[in-house]
Amino acid sequence: MSSKLKESTIASSNLKSRSDEGIIVERIYKAVMEQRLAPKTKLSEARLCETFGVGRMHVRRALLLLASQGIIELQSNRGAYVACPDESEANDVFAARMLIEPPLVRQMAQSPDNIDLTLLTEHIALEDAARKMNERTEIIRLSGEFHTKLAQSTGNKFVFRMMRELVTRTSLIVGLFGSSENASCPDDEHSNILEAIRLRNPELAEKLLISHLNHIQSGLDMTKFSPKSIGTVGCSASRAFFTASSRDSGLKCSGFFAAADDLRIFCGASPSARTTSNLDRYLSLS
Repeated sequence: MSSKLKESTIASSNLKSRSDEGIIVERIYKAVMEQRLAPKTKLSEARLCETFGVGRMHVRRALLLLASQGIIELQSNRGAYVACPDESEANDVFAARMLIEPPLVRQMAQSPDNIDLTLLTEHIALEDAARKMNERTEIIRLSGEFHTKLAQSTGNKFVFRMMRELVTRTSLIVGLFGSSENASCPDDEHSNILEAIRLRNPELAEKLLISHLNHIQSGLDMTKFSPKSIGTVGCSASRAFFTASSRDSGLKCSGFFAAADDLRIFCGASPSARTTSNLDRYLSLS
């Protein structure tokens, strides 16, 4: 094999590795954002290898990336677990968001021509469509992602990274201490914030953002669950966060769907991996 061909093969292999790891990171991130993976859910390396069809090295690199983003916690001699914020951390997360987001939208409203308003407008359209279709998991995910889109629209990658971690933590916090009514951001509040930015009204944009965050935080009940009571996914599925009632539009859930006994269902693996028995077991939890 020539040196150029060898270099090309190595480069292709490295690109494929980064692609595999990126898919794992994004699928687990999405599952957490949609509140499909409960806090303290154990992410077994062997199960993830089977789920995504990759080797342990790819899984371990993905878990390191997820840990660096605050989405999971790596525990010595125990493995990887979905992060589990407590009351103190919840307060810190909202305090951090109060320091970052109100000044951010104020600055955006002062110079709206310097940001990508189309990105935000299209995102709110997706939120509206998800609400019309009553797609709960999409509503939850999109509600959180609006705040990361705010940061992304400025083009500041460092602010974007911070907001991504804070919003992911907030999703875990709302799933733990919130209710089905406040699992997602209230209707119209995002569009009102965007309109204030578009109208170049920094005071109103900042005021609406502060009110919005207060609204979310006030809907939390910090006495609702003890982190110690949260199950993990090692042996059997936890039902602690799953309550469902049959509706014309499907299942209405409170808190997290469940701690998944089969990660394939929650991490969005290929359709062939989602057998009917697995889906039946998931939907029949009560």
